[in-house]
Amino acid sequence: MKKLFFAAILLVQVSSFAQTTTWKNDKMHSKLTFTVTHLLVSDVDGLFKNFDVTITAAKPDFSDAVFELSADASSINTEVEMRDNDLKSDHFFDAANYPKITFKSTSITPDGQNKYKLTGNLTMHGVTKSVTMDLWYRGTTENSMNKQKKAGFKLTGNLKRSDFNIGSNTPKAVVSDEVEIKADGEFAQAG
Repeated sequence: MKKLFFAAILLVQVSSFAQTTTWKNDKMHSKLTFTVTHLLVSDVDGLFKNFDVTITAAKPDFSDAVFELSADASSINTEVEMRDNDLKSDHFFDAANYPKITFKSTSITPDGQNKYKLTGNLTMHGVTKSVTMDLWYRGTTENSMNKQKKAGFKLTGNLKRSDFNIGSNTPKAVVSDEVEIKADGEFAQAG
């Protein structure tokens, strides 16, 4: 009886592992952007051109999903070369010494239909902080061209650059401390 019990537990563990799926962001249909306020009167938008996101989940509604992001700090782009070079410098991101921005989720909690609060550890400029963002699962479909499964997500939230020691010598009246984050992603089921 004891062997049968352990065999049943092993079968449940193996079957739940087999049901876990991995999803990778489709770079042509994904964007990681941010907005800050300049001189208290205008918004400046930017993005990171090079980033990868992996999602692992066993449930079809992604309510147990784990999100992992890695972005190249040197890929920051605000469409103004002089500003981009300043942002990459040690005045802000110090991309030479801190080349990666990473995020790994630690929890996902329901917040309405297909909406979640996604909490995780964000690391920028050598500082790791727990952040919580709003996540909208937009659904899953199949690409009619190649029959590949796709899932869509939108992530929004705010953080403070001062929490990560980014631009600590830049007054908040010049560049806002609060940074608005928005990421849109289309994900392809891997393998």
